[in-house]
Amino acid sequence: MNPIKKTIELADGRTITLETGKLAKQADGAVELRMGGTMLLATVVSAKEAGEGVDFMPLQVEYKEKFSSAGRFPGGFLKREGRASDYEILTARLVDRVLRPLFPDNYHADTFVNITLYSSDGEDMPDALAGLAASAALAVSDIPFNGPISEVRVARIDGKFVIDPTFEELERADMELMVGATYDNIMMVEGEMNEVSEADLLAALKAAHEAIKVQCKAQIELAEAAGKTVKREYCHEVNDEDLRADVKAKCYDKAYAVAKAGCADKHWRQDSFDAICDEYIESLPEEEREEKTPLVKRYYHDVEKEAVRRCILDEGIRLDGRKTTEIRPIWCEVDYLPGPHGSAIFTRGETQSLSTVTLGTKLDEKILDDVLNQGRERFLLHYNFPPFSTGEAKAVRGVGRREIGPGNLAHRARKRMFPDDFPYVCRIVSDILESNGSSSMATVCAGTLALLDAGVKMKKPVSGIAMGLITDTESPKYAILSDILGDEDHLGDMDFKVTGTVDGITATQMDIKCDGLSYEILEKALMQAREGRLHILNIINQTIPAPREDYKPHVPRIVTMLIPKELIGAVIGPGGKVIQGIQEASGATVSIDEIDEGGYIEVAASNKESIDKALSMINAIVELPEEGKVYHGKVASIMDFGAFVSFMPNRDGLLHISEISWDRLENMEASGLKEGDEVDVKLIEIDKKTGKYRLSMRALLPKPEGWTEPQRAPRGERPRRDNGDRPRRDNRGPRRDGGNRGGNNNQ
Repeated sequence: MNPIKKTIELADGRTITLETGKLAKQADGAVELRMGGTMLLATVVSAKEAGEGVDFMPLQVEYKEKFSSAGRFPGGFLKREGRASDYEILTARLVDRVLRPLFPDNYHADTFVNITLYSSDGEDMPDALAGLAASAALAVSDIPFNGPISEVRVARIDGKFVIDPTFEELERADMELMVGATYDNIMMVEGEMNEVSEADLLAALKAAHEAIKVQCKAQIELAEAAGKTVKREYCHEVNDEDLRADVKAKCYDKAYAVAKAGCADKHWRQDSFDAICDEYIESLPEEEREEKTPLVKRYYHDVEKEAVRRCILDEGIRLDGRKTTEIRPIWCEVDYLPGPHGSAIFTRGETQSLSTVTLGTKLDEKILDDVLNQGRERFLLHYNFPPFSTGEAKAVRGVGRREIGPGNLAHRARKRMFPDDFPYVCRIVSDILESNGSSSMATVCAGTLALLDAGVKMKKPVSGIAMGLITDTESPKYAILSDILGDEDHLGDMDFKVTGTVDGITATQMDIKCDGLSYEILEKALMQAREGRLHILNIINQTIPAPREDYKPHVPRIVTMLIPKELIGAVIGPGGKVIQGIQEASGATVSIDEIDEGGYIEVAASNKESIDKALSMINAIVELPEEGKVYHGKVASIMDFGAFVSFMPNRDGLLHISEISWDRLENMEASGLKEGDEVDVKLIEIDKKTGKYRLSMRALLPKPEGWTEPQRAPRGERPRRDNGDRPRRDNRGPRRDGGNRGGNNNQ
């Protein structure tokens, strides 16, 4: 196949080019995407047959950025790319969440989507292009897929919506969303914002969807040009329609009764549903039981799903008996643990988060060294989801990919609410101890409580809620669910998480599993979420109405100061000796950074005495000498004509013999000074030409009564120090040029 190109024009004049048939031709589908100096290659390969017993979609999406794309070497000893960074995992998850629901329900072949950044100009953001590249690769393959889709980033900059802004433009945005959609429906939303209204969020979604429609149309045209409109035939399921009908006939009413019971006990519900399936399996002839059990379980899952959904739609009864707008009981505690700098428990129904806050110094910053993102991060949030939280008998194997996404959402929900010029590095850790519902929203609430308990003066408290949706494919009937259960998420059509303050939304994440979700439903879901968010905020305020007035006793105290750039080297010293000496002498931790305004110094310690001592030593270094000021110094060296005194760090001045005492001293031995003596001196002059310092001790002593400055004799009457024995200047011998040194050479 000859290379085929398709170009997409953006509103600001930039272009996106999709090309297939040139690279990676042995993959089922491969597309090269270019935008300016940015190039992504997306490939997709799917197995011809499904694995034995597989009844789900085994899809794996990987996103990788090559360091060479930006002309950089990877860090570390091996100097090669390693495990995926959090940023790469989050980008892959964004693509996965849009693609996964659009594969046919009965397609179960192993499918791998790989997106690689091979070139970057450092201006355009490649993560916003990854979804388009992946979908285009599927479009030019024969893999069954109900797309195409695309993803764009929409940001509000200076009051206007911008599609796929550059890195520089994004810094000025007060709203940033990643939106994934088909031509007809929005499928995924994730982003952060600065307390925006529900109407503003809907306007951003509409702007993003219009841009996505153009990109979907371009993919359809690319697939037609490549002759890839016909998809492969497959058979990954063997069905028994008579058995399906029998399972429904004998199990539906029983499952509906369990759903209608409205029991809040998750384990009772699950055991009751499982018992219905087990009873049916036991009723099968023994010789058929083993063969039909997998099919029965699959068909029963569909029956249970339909029963739960119909119970909610027809009778307004949820699995745990709540109304659609009702939030489960909540209880909270702060200061739960004595060791951390802040801690809290947040429990909502059967979901519980134990969150802690640790406040640290600049030395605790996280160093970012991604391909396109370098810097330091001062606000960290880590989310842990151990198996015991859902009653699973599994070992804890470290942080998995699933834990990166919820932690990122909770991080984005709060980061704009941190106080300006917050001196601490802050780390929140949320350990999920129990889960049935949104644990990421529990993390948002528990983290807010822990921050207030730590004394962090947040701009405003933040809470979050997860919304669900049940729709009827045969009628316009639907139900929006506040504070969804885990089962409602699994069996429902939408998972919509919204976080915010009393004044607006700070972050959101939405996954939609149905077609035809209208903006009317989205608007109603947002308004219902607002009511739930405010309800939870009220409970948070009742638990701890305001941040602690002061940090807890064991929190390190931090003082910051700014010094001129030219003095940074003096504070650090050769090889860091000065700053290390300050830390050793004071017991405080001292760090210094060069910024545009000068040198930013941070001094931290657990007690005021250490901070004061470190500040005093730093001030002594950065302070400029001032005429007329008294200093406490140390005699550095003794000379015949006086002494040099170190009166400030790295600054010595001359203490002349005549400035030691009001009495006339014949020599320095008479002064009694010796090296190492500590003395008080007054800076009496700074030479404007040389910058040298003249010091005085006698200026600090009372002047003797009747004392007058000794008068010097006129120059011609002064006695010669050699008593007249030295030859006169005109008898010093011949000049080097043969002339006479004395007399008039102009004869």
